[in-house]
Amino acid sequence: MNYFEEALDRHSKTKGKISVECRMPLENAEDLSVAYTPGVAQPCREIHKDRDKVYEYTSKGNMVAVVSDGTAVLGLGNIGARAAIPVMEGKAVLFKKFGGVDAVPICLNTTDTEELIRTVKLLEPCFGGINLEDISAPRCFEIERRLEEEMEIPVFHDDQHGTAIVVTAALINAMKLTNRKMDEINVVLNGPGAAGTAIIHMLLEAGVKHIIACNRKGILHQDAAGELPIHQQELIKVTNKEGRKGTLKDALAGADVFIGVSGANILTQEMIKAMNPDPIVFAMANPDPEISYTEAMEASVKIIGTGRSDYPNQINNVLAFPGVFKGALQVRAPKITGSMKVAAAYAIAELIPESELREDYIIPSPFHPGIAAHVAERVAAAAVDASE
Repeated sequence: MNYFEEALDRHSKTKGKISVECRMPLENAEDLSVAYTPGVAQPCREIHKDRDKVYEYTSKGNMVAVVSDGTAVLGLGNIGARAAIPVMEGKAVLFKKFGGVDAVPICLNTTDTEELIRTVKLLEPCFGGINLEDISAPRCFEIERRLEEEMEIPVFHDDQHGTAIVVTAALINAMKLTNRKMDEINVVLNGPGAAGTAIIHMLLEAGVKHIIACNRKGILHQDAAGELPIHQQELIKVTNKEGRKGTLKDALAGADVFIGVSGANILTQEMIKAMNPDPIVFAMANPDPEISYTEAMEASVKIIGTGRSDYPNQINNVLAFPGVFKGALQVRAPKITGSMKVAAAYAIAELIPESELREDYIIPSPFHPGIAAHVAERVAAAAVDASE
């Protein structure tokens, strides 16, 4: 199937992917008087007296805003707010289909950081959570940080944390298959942008102690800190403890795990062969990974995962974000914390019993039954534990 042609045809026929459904009957004048005037005045009065009643009388408690400015859409880059709408509608569909969470696409016609932050804050009364999407780095870090600090509802940048959760889940199961421990492995990450930065912080929280980050110029190290963007300067403080310098090839010598969130065809078979025995490769550049599946297998990788659905072990954010929000909304968590993200990763990993784990099956399919409910349960429990 030509997915591009099919997508155009279906989007044209349906005029987008989402619509609004009515939960109350509207068949007669009596129904109208309850759903709208005069009856609707009473829930308004109750919310006015107690603002928390908004969760009881409106859809806020199960409603997420999917917010983008269109500056970093898929592999398409800065294509603008209007062109980003199909992706944000798609995200809303995934929220509903996989998590039972209602979501509204909101594509903002601004790239001004302060204007975007102010606009999202003004939306808070209607939504129980904010899912930031496809906002370019490094702006995305500041936007998320400020919104987390200044809003009373959870804010989650899926490009960062959704990716990090699923990568961590895949690595948890890869550890089981290769008889390794998180605190003993050497990890090399290539592409310390939004997703790469979140993956590093998540792996550290999950117990990994030895990580080297590489950008286009090679290993991030202290001597080059002044040339780097702020988020990469911060990464130097928690990575590369041995102070190594050099290229990606140098970093991979003696590594156990390669994680790529960078570009196509930057990982070679020679680099893989320089890694420790039974190497693990997560090559997630889209649409073309850092090394092809065939080339990686020829280089004797033990486990390979990509972002593509046509290869085994697809590292797909849809495994995480519907359940993460579902769990956070259930307990009205004000933030999505590190412990909640780690809980989500372990929840995804344990959906595959150890007896069923294989090199080509370390991560469940998005259509695995009950993923969002299981993730939500663990995320909600972690949120409650943190609040006690």
